[in-house]
Order: sequence, then structure tokens, then C-alpha cells
Amino acid sequence: MTPDKYIKNYVAGKLAPSNNGAYLETKNPSTKAVYAQYPDTQVQDITYAIESGNRACQTWRNLEVEKRYRLLMRLADIIEQENKVFAKAESTDTGKPYAMALSQDIPQAYSCLRFYATSLPHYAEQSFYQPTAAVHYTIRQPLGLVACFSHWSFPLLSLVQTVVPALTAGNCVIALTDGRAPMTAYLLAKSCIAAGIPPGVINILHGNTPDLASALFESPVVKATAYAGDADLGRQLIQKFSDPFRRSGFLLGAKNVSIVFSDCNFHKMIVETLRSCFSNNGQHPYSTSRILVERPIYDKFKEELVKRTQFLKVGDTMSTVTDLGAIISQERLERLLGYIALAETEEAVVLCGGKSIEKNGEEGQGYFFRPAIIEGLAASSRLNQEDMYGPIVTIQSFDTDDEAIQLANATQLGRAASLWTQNAARANRVAQRIDASLIWINGWMLNEDRVSFVPFGKTGTLPLGGMATLQFFTQEKIIGQPL
Repeated sequence: MTPDKYIKNYVAGKLAPSNNGAYLETKNPSTKAVYAQYPDTQVQDITYAIESGNRACQTWRNLEVEKRYRLLMRLADIIEQENKVFAKAESTDTGKPYAMALSQDIPQAYSCLRFYATSLPHYAEQSFYQPTAAVHYTIRQPLGLVACFSHWSFPLLSLVQTVVPALTAGNCVIALTDGRAPMTAYLLAKSCIAAGIPPGVINILHGNTPDLASALFESPVVKATAYAGDADLGRQLIQKFSDPFRRSGFLLGAKNVSIVFSDCNFHKMIVETLRSCFSNNGQHPYSTSRILVERPIYDKFKEELVKRTQFLKVGDTMSTVTDLGAIISQERLERLLGYIALAETEEAVVLCGGKSIEKNGEEGQGYFFRPAIIEGLAASSRLNQEDMYGPIVTIQSFDTDDEAIQLANATQLGRAASLWTQNAARANRVAQRIDASLIWINGWMLNEDRVSFVPFGKTGTLPLGGMATLQFFTQEKIIGQPL
């Protein structure tokens, strides 16, 4: 399996250009060079995909569980077999280091696929027995045709995390990708053909524009939408299509926090904090972007984090020693530079980084940015309130647990938090008061496929992981029969 220069939509089991035959360019963020072209998808293409998916619904829904399981497992096997191809495409698409894509992103995708595939033969319903009266039992049935959106930061994984539970539940899917990172979704379409997924069961189109997204949200045939895409577009869709009777879930921005107490295991904390701030260039829905440090160790922490951040290697995505690759686009790079300029107008101190990097030679003039640490900002600053989605982190000191909790909860975008302390009672006491869905004690990203959560506050509404996502794509029925 190999990537192609001309990416195609995948509809009704076939790869084809858009209705108008036109293409749009997608660039390698590390070089700014056009490396592929993807279909200029039109609303007519969405309409055709809806018709295709709707036709396939009954066939897929009625397919024996064992056959559905085997098809999905075969798809996972193909992705694993082609993991280097997928990883190279993901690195080229997003600007992230190839080693990261190969060791983390792609394995997480096929692991997620296997988790939901293997849940099929083992999924059990509930029954309720009332002696001498009745017996009730529940069943979960697929909704029909659903729409899923992928995010450019983890284009394959974000797609798999919603598409696969939807397919597992017996739904057919229309997936809409972000044109900034379309290649792994295209390879997924090729893998579906190789795995023998029936035509129309999954349809993958490229170019997540407001018009295309609106067409999916407006269609009465599409029974549910799972949106994991650009946060600004997501908020627009929520305002435009706020139908309480329409099943819609969103994953939007986040402003995650790490609270460091003076009794922490300092070495472990500093290593994991650096990773949580700058892994995937900070372009991660669970990246730490605010750090609160207890005053007795604040200066020590600041000195060590700055030193380690300055040693991070930014550059060649194919090098095994690269820590950070490129920012996804010129627009996102300029946005990060704008936040640095804003910090300076607020008289904050940029302790390190915060500048674009000119790369010469084979890497080209890519969208490279030196990771930044900033101190001296108020909790109300935009840099402490908005999801910058990049390698910029702010640090603040605190004196008491109550102050740390107040600062941590000073945003409505708290999806995840890390607490660093060797005092178990304190950790659990503070964790109960933090406004976040995922709270890790002495760690970061301690997730697995079985863990489910619903985003907190304004970070979204889509249940993610475990059985929660599977249930999102089903309708529960309770059937009762007198004894």
C-alpha cells in the first residue's frame, strides 16, 4: 500500500474524485511544499455519500456479529501490517516526528479498532426480573447513518475513535476529514477495500469546510454526528444546529492544567511535565498548557523546565532524535506568534522560546516554532483562558491548596489535569475539587481503551472511549413481558 499524489474520496466502495473533478493542495508542514492534492469536495458529493450510506444500512445492521467482527479485525490487521506506511503519511501530513507516529499514533489506532471489534461477541444486555409480575430486558440497536469528523492533529486516531464504535454498533458512517491532513484517512479507505468492508458501510470524504459540515448536520437521514475537528467551526455548528432532539457530540478545545506540590517526586514530575507540555508540539487535546507550582519549589521548577525545554530538538521529522516537528500550517504558526506578542504587551516574561525557526537544507522552510514558557500572566489573561493548541505553556506559583484549586478552575476549558504529590490524601482531596473530566495523579495520559469520559464544561459533549462511545451510537429499548 502506498500514498498517492492525488487523494480520492471513498464513496459506495469506490475511490473517485469529487463531483466537479477539481483538487485542492495540501502541504507538508515541515517543508511548505505541496506533497498531495485532495478532492475539492462539494455538497453534491455529500449528498451522494448520504445516499450510499443509507442504502447500506440494513445490510450492515443485519450482518451476523461474527462476520462484522472478522471484517473489523481484518481492517486492524491491515493497518498494523502497513504501520510504517501509515506513520510516514501521518508525519508528512501533520509535521510530527515519524518515530512518534510509528510508536504511538498508529498503534493506538489499530488497538482501538481491535478493542471495539472484540467487544462485539462479548457485549451483553441487561434483564430485570420481577417475581410473579414481569421480566424486562434491554436491547441496543444502531441508529442508522451517522457522521464522524476527524481532527488534523491525530487524523487517523481521531477518525478511528468515533468511526469504529459506530460501525461496531451496526451503523453506517460518513467521515469528513480535515484537508490539512487527509492522507491517513485515504489509506484507511484503501484498507477498507482490502479488508472487504461492504460498499457504502463507510464513506470517507475530504475537506471539512462549513458548507460540507452543515450539509451533514442538516440532513434528516443522518441520525447522529460526532464532531472532533476545528474548535471554532465546532462552536459555529453548535450555535447553528442546536437541536435538542438531534444526537450530536462535540470535542472542542481544552486548557489543561498541571498542579505541582512541593512534596512531589521531582525527577519523575519534570520528565512527564515536559512530555505533557510539548508532545506532538503541544497540538494535543490533553496537552498541559498551564502549570501551577507550589512556591517552595517554584524557582527550582522554573529553572529545570526552562533548561530542559531549551534542549528540545526542533526539526527533521524523520530523525530519531527530533522532539518537536513542525506546526500544522502558516495560519497556526502566526496564531502562536500572536499569543507571544500578546504576552509581551501584558508585561509577562517569556522565559524561553516563542520564535519561529528558519530551517535550511533538506527540511526546507517549514512552520517551525521554538517551544515557549511564560510567567507573570494573570489568570484572566487570554493565554490562560484560550486553547492555543501549540507548544506554549504558562507557569504560576501558589501558596495553598485552595489557591491552586481556584487557579486551576479559572477556565471553562479544563478537560484534563495532572496532580503531582506523594500525599495520597491530598491528591484525592484536590482531585475531587478540580473541574476536569480526566485527572491523573503523578502521571499524564494514563488512558486505555476501556476508559470512558465525557468532556467537561465547554470542552465538548461527546462521550469518548470504552462503552460510552458505543452507546452514543445506539438507541436503547426496554422490552417487558408479563409472566
